[in-house]
Amino acid sequence: MAELHHLSLAELARGLAGGDFSSVELTRACLQRIEAHDRKLNSFITVTAEQALKQAAEADARRRGGDAAPLTGVPYAHKDIFCTRGVRTTCGSRMLENFISPYDATVSERFNAAGLVMLGKTNMDEFAMGSSNETSYFGPVRNPWNTDCVPGGSSGGTAAAVAARLAPFGTGTDTGGSIRQPAALCGITGIKPTYGCVSRWGMIAFASSLDQGGPMTRTVEDAALVLNVICGFDPRDSTSLERPPEDYARDLNASLKGLRIGLPKEYFGAGLDPAVADAVHAAMREFEKLGAVVREISLPNGHLSIPAYYVVAPAECSSNLSRFDGVRYGHRCDKPKDLMDLYCRSRGEGFGPEVQRRILIGTYALSAGYYDAYYLKAQKIRRLIRDDFARAFKEVDLIAGPTSPTTAFKIGEKTSDPVTMYLSDIYTIAVNLAGLPGMSIPAGFVNDLPVGLHIIGNYFGEARMLNAAHQYQQATDWHERRPAAFA
Repeated sequence: MAELHHLSLAELARGLAGGDFSSVELTRACLQRIEAHDRKLNSFITVTAEQALKQAAEADARRRGGDAAPLTGVPYAHKDIFCTRGVRTTCGSRMLENFISPYDATVSERFNAAGLVMLGKTNMDEFAMGSSNETSYFGPVRNPWNTDCVPGGSSGGTAAAVAARLAPFGTGTDTGGSIRQPAALCGITGIKPTYGCVSRWGMIAFASSLDQGGPMTRTVEDAALVLNVICGFDPRDSTSLERPPEDYARDLNASLKGLRIGLPKEYFGAGLDPAVADAVHAAMREFEKLGAVVREISLPNGHLSIPAYYVVAPAECSSNLSRFDGVRYGHRCDKPKDLMDLYCRSRGEGFGPEVQRRILIGTYALSAGYYDAYYLKAQKIRRLIRDDFARAFKEVDLIAGPTSPTTAFKIGEKTSDPVTMYLSDIYTIAVNLAGLPGMSIPAGFVNDLPVGLHIIGNYFGEARMLNAAHQYQQATDWHERRPAAFA
């Protein structure tokens, strides 16, 4: 049998069900790898070793008692934006450095109910604001393929941990590409479901109309299995969609014959690394071999997604983050002179520069005299972007393109130029503005760094999207490659 860290989530689930190894043995193996390798990556903020081994023992007992769910006993890494009872939830910020959540997020509850084992909480850009995982108060995460490079953000800690085989899978959140972009830069699979499919209750809010949780895994099959656990209606989340449960793995092995895939011509212009474009076109040729029909389409308002997003998201973040005032919980300054001094110094000390920048932009966009000029206009552009996708999906079943315009860049390379950093999400942001499902899968390498293929589905089209991506992974081995330093 292969070493446990080489096995996919699906293989581990089968091994646990067959009694090939126990959850305690598997969890110990993961904890040992974290201990041995994470000092090079900084992918975890908190490792919950004692709790993990306890959960693993309980999972083994469930299996012996015949009360196991499909993924009972499988360990995972949890992005430090999901509240976890009794374990600190920092959101990568000094503001919440010592915050111990008194309750579990719905996603955390569903993992607990299914008998999964939490290894710890992963590093992230502060309050999920960033595309490189360099804004974390706890220091940058490093890319396992080249530790001088970023892993992407904001879910870079989970991406690095999964790519380096420290955890079989992990969670991420995606506001403008924060699951898909780090998945691309780290050579793993990441999916953002349709907005409202995964509960946001207990997931600390950045931009409420854009945020969505999802899995980060090695394979598409693994992602489908995790979606089966975390998707579903939650009455505590007002944006949760009440829909019948579905099996996201049901169509994985269906034929792609006749599947229509659209390539937006706007995705292949200035700013895209030609080598990344070549990898995407090579992937499309593979899809054609599998029976799909690839054609050019147009998304004419896509170029407006960046300016619209960077009005909508900061406006919502300025509202959501107003609760961190130094009064009820979170960082509190020493010896405030009065209430105004408490507010100003607590927030000034607790929030990093990128979070402060976005709060200021958002507050300005919502202020009297500017609401119509900025926020309302951005929402109108958002509707135009959604309409572009609606027209496109009358012609095609899926839309594909690059996930990121480049492969992973060097740590520090873009920190002095926020606008250049924001352009890292140019292909992913429109999906969040429209509320569509999207995913990134490995599709090649450029200069020994992974390239991600972005696949976009229609609303509630996760199963079709997963089917296409799975068939591609059955025909290629990009998802099986692993960083040599962490093999």
